[in-house]
Amino acid sequence: MNQAYAICILHTTVEKTMNSSGKSANSSSPNRGKGGQWTLKPQDLVVALKLVAMRGERVPYSELGKQLRLSQFEAHAATRRLVAARLATDIEGEIKPIMATLKNFVYYGAPYCFPPVRGEMTIGFPTAYGVSPLKEKVMFADENPPVWPSAEGNKRGMTLLPLYERAPLAANEDPALYELLALFDALRIGQKREQELAIMLLEERFR
Repeated sequence: MNQAYAICILHTTVEKTMNSSGKSANSSSPNRGKGGQWTLKPQDLVVALKLVAMRGERVPYSELGKQLRLSQFEAHAATRRLVAARLATDIEGEIKPIMATLKNFVYYGAPYCFPPVRGEMTIGFPTAYGVSPLKEKVMFADENPPVWPSAEGNKRGMTLLPLYERAPLAANEDPALYELLALFDALRIGQKREQELAIMLLEERFR
């Protein structure tokens, strides 16, 4: 079994556990994993790709959350799950993506962990082959391109739900993150040629 796909399988089901008093406890800490299996969440992948886009820049969790339109707690919990899944490392508080593992997961695991959810025509931000860098390489890019629904968007196309609701706003403020998320969407919805092109373009950005 592909290692990256195995990560997806191993990190499924229980997101909350019960503590000794019978109350629900969030399982975002490695020490709380005794009561149930950890789960990688969609926003965790966005956090991982943001770490790639940051190119080693170090920011506090409050700032990371702000940039990704997440709370400080959500940003911190996402990095804990990434480290537990061996998609990132934590060296004296500095979180860095493990590129080799993360690439395999993005290419061969994550598209199955986070399958595309499509909808009707709407207004939003273009993604996948509807935006650079893949747009220039696909002939039909302007024909009802997939879009993340948003009242702030400027493109009409077919709905493709983002990994989490506020992700398009975060991507719109970070061109590097936008490209990574759009290329990941191409892996989720594209045909073989678009997927191959997306992997080639992602390889350039993972270096």
